[in-house]
Amino acid sequence: MSHSQVRGVDAEPKSILVRYWASAKAASGTAQDVLDVTGPIALAEVVRRILERHADTRLEAVLGACSTLIGDEPAGTRPAEEVVVHPGQTVEFLPPFAGG
Repeated sequence: MSHSQVRGVDAEPKSILVRYWASAKAASGTAQDVLDVTGPIALAEVVRRILERHADTRLEAVLGACSTLIGDEPAGTRPAEEVVVHPGQTVEFLPPFAGG
């Protein structure tokens, strides 16, 4: 076993978990996707990849109304090109919910 394997380099996360809630889940046809990555990527790239994966669905329209969480932090109004998602993080798409 190499020194890097002992130090856990091979145990580093290599994916991003994407979770869909409510109408985003219905539009995508799944509760979650796993995106393989080699390093940090922009949220815009996460969106591009999931839309490609779920082509011919309503997902793009639904995502336009969603709030986005990266881990426990809201992405807010920052441009998706500027929001960095690291391997091991979770991206969640939450459509607006009725009620209060």
